[in-house]
Amino acid sequence: MGITSTTAAGTSSFSRALALLVAGTYFMEILDGTIIATAAAGMATDLHVQPVDINLAMTSYLITLAVGIPISGWLAERFGARRVFTAAIAIFTLASLLCALSPSLAFLCGARMLQGLGGAMMVPVGRLVVLRDADRKEFLEAIAYLTWPGLIAPVIAPALGGLLTTYASWHWIFLINVPLGAIAFGVALRVVPAIRARKVPPPDWWGFVLTGTSLAALVIGLDLIGAAPTPWAAVGLWLGVAAASGASALRWFGQARHPLLDLRALRIPTFRVGNGGGALYRLVINAVPFLLPLMFMLGFGWTAFEAGLTTMAVFAGNVLIKPATSPLIRRFGFRSVLLLSNAGGAVVLWLCALLGPDTPLAVIAAVLLASGVLRSVGFSAYNTLQFADVPKARMTGANTLSSTIAKIATGLGVAVGALILRTAEALLPGAGPEAGYQWSFAVLGVLMLYPVAEALAMHPTAGEVVRTR
Repeated sequence: MGITSTTAAGTSSFSRALALLVAGTYFMEILDGTIIATAAAGMATDLHVQPVDINLAMTSYLITLAVGIPISGWLAERFGARRVFTAAIAIFTLASLLCALSPSLAFLCGARMLQGLGGAMMVPVGRLVVLRDADRKEFLEAIAYLTWPGLIAPVIAPALGGLLTTYASWHWIFLINVPLGAIAFGVALRVVPAIRARKVPPPDWWGFVLTGTSLAALVIGLDLIGAAPTPWAAVGLWLGVAAASGASALRWFGQARHPLLDLRALRIPTFRVGNGGGALYRLVINAVPFLLPLMFMLGFGWTAFEAGLTTMAVFAGNVLIKPATSPLIRRFGFRSVLLLSNAGGAVVLWLCALLGPDTPLAVIAAVLLASGVLRSVGFSAYNTLQFADVPKARMTGANTLSSTIAKIATGLGVAVGALILRTAEALLPGAGPEAGYQWSFAVLGVLMLYPVAEALAMHPTAGEVVRTR
């Protein structure tokens, strides 16, 4: 598939300004997906609903985001990356303003769906442009730029949401996107290259319907698991629909001439590792920011401020190790680094299971700091490895597939964390309030052993082409 570009001929290095722009929009997307939880009570009061009903606004956003991602690659090829990316920023920003102006829950859910549509096109398309322009030996640096929002946003969201809600109003969790979006739109017009495919196949509408149905049903089913009490019949129904439509989609992709999701990238060993064990890694890691604040508040009896402030130790670990992640990978290779981050991550999760209300604060902070360090190293390694051996001609399909898998894994993280917690609490009647959380971390540590085993089975030179300068 031929590509035309307005960038200078012969340029092989990626645009750092573009990478920072995409990272910024990624930060906005993740922050908006998680920050609303801390403002639920205030929003419910103003919108005259119960706090639990605000969950609909979160689900609306996640469903639209999940359904829209698979079609983003085709849109970028058909209409051009700059046009789609800038339109996505505009939609996301406008939707943020509408969220802040919402007079009712129904209006808010509609605005959140519009916001999810913008997010679905914004980050995958931006990442595609960065990686397609980057030379193989620059992948580590490019991924380093693109990875940090996924590490930072989920950790600071509770504290930021609490701060804005307490000292301003819940409207500001959306209003802060307006000036940021306006700046991003202006920068995008200058730095995003006007690339598009010369010949674009027709859209795979049947694949889109099957994939959208499966992802929407999956998100709804997983979201219902976190309800209290859990409507298990509805959960089973939605997850059944997700499984049936997902299986149909996989069969269709195997026979379609131009499938919406190109599964051929899974034949590449490094891509398969990055999206196999890497997906389970993301699932486990994304359950941690959900469980930690709850354990501190409900299990240890801390205030929301104390819980949010302590959880920031994870953020500190992310930031402190970030400059060293690429040198570590270049020095020791992907296999060794993944073994370290995954095995170390399992140990840290088991240490979290040993924490209690009487544990010294310094010990808790040290465990969370170590968690942040290992989290940063693992994310950087997986995000780079998955594209190490993908030919540029298949980058669009591989990027769309990995974005979809990553979004599913992220959603599964919170849902699986909630399910493990509920199961542990049911099996431990009469135990202390912290017991369910402790067992949840212990189970997550066991789940982390699969990525450890997969890393052990990797070839020692996997990803060598992007590791060496």
